[in-house]
Amino acid sequence: MAPPQAGQRANLAAHCEASPHRLNRTRLQSHRSGRAAMQNLVTVFGGSGFVGTQAVRYLAKAGWRVRVAVRNPNLAYKMRLLGDVGQIDVVQANLRNGPSIERALEGATASLNLVGVGYEAGRQGFQAVHVMGARNVAEAARAMGLSRIVQMSALGADAESPSKYLRTKAEGEAAVREIYPDAVVARPSIVFGTGDGFFNKFAGMAQISPVLPLIGGGQTRFQPVFVGDLGQALAHMVVTDAAAGQTYELGGPSVFTFKELMERILAETGQRRLLLPIPFPVAALLGKVGDVMSAVVPPPVTSDQVDALRSDNVVSGRYPGLAELGLSPTSLEAILPTYLYAYRKGGQYADQDAREMEAGRA
Repeated sequence: MAPPQAGQRANLAAHCEASPHRLNRTRLQSHRSGRAAMQNLVTVFGGSGFVGTQAVRYLAKAGWRVRVAVRNPNLAYKMRLLGDVGQIDVVQANLRNGPSIERALEGATASLNLVGVGYEAGRQGFQAVHVMGARNVAEAARAMGLSRIVQMSALGADAESPSKYLRTKAEGEAAVREIYPDAVVARPSIVFGTGDGFFNKFAGMAQISPVLPLIGGGQTRFQPVFVGDLGQALAHMVVTDAAAGQTYELGGPSVFTFKELMERILAETGQRRLLLPIPFPVAALLGKVGDVMSAVVPPPVTSDQVDALRSDNVVSGRYPGLAELGLSPTSLEAILPTYLYAYRKGGQYADQDAREMEAGRA
């Protein structure tokens, strides 16, 4: 998979700063009185990841001190560059280790838990991370007197889901709310942006495979949400008192089928690949092969992911979302070209004349 290039990062950063809704400064700055007054401290578990980096950035802009709690601090040293000198610290913590959680929460006002796994491997199982880990953070936070706790779950979290991933996400929500009834829960759909694990995965697959799989025929629906919007939403949940006790379903402005997302990936990367429908029973068998692979390498698909694809991944309308947080969702079409160009043959400017002519005709 091609690594993000400097120009790509600059383009995306410029988009985040230029868009008027990227940072609702009035609402966030109501919780601060200038950079000099950084009194509140939030501990962000899993804060160096794809989503966490954005959440930490917006929390720092809101004037909060941020403690990034990760398993390997030596890999997260760049997080300190997202804020003012001394504003962001990086510490070691493991959700299976109570004392490390307590050290990470010492002196904090709020906690944001972003830790999750997409597939099970070794001790990093769904039950251990999504349920016991979430409970451990909530128990330590309660014992240490934190006033706010935010738990990132997933859209589609349901105790009755056939997917263990989604079941344990729901169980994690319940475990946290048993301890903190006013805990805030965030349920995002699939997340897109530079470094994401969905669009990059299939764009990379298209580079080496003549086919892309359409599990279940490719009719499962998704509502992708931009990572910048998600990071800003999470920051609002930490700093806004009105968010207490709320569950937020976070999706983008448009709904796509799995097939439509694969078609969009191919269009952006200039690839022509066969989109092959795979019935769920066949996909389940392929998932079992992925289950075995997961002990060694990241699998292309697991049996649990196949189970999750049996249900749509769109907001239900029963819970507040980005709009209630004062945010306007960013479209997939605006962001996808800023990083999937890396998978085009010839790079960013391949077929530029043809694409400009096409845009002119439109």
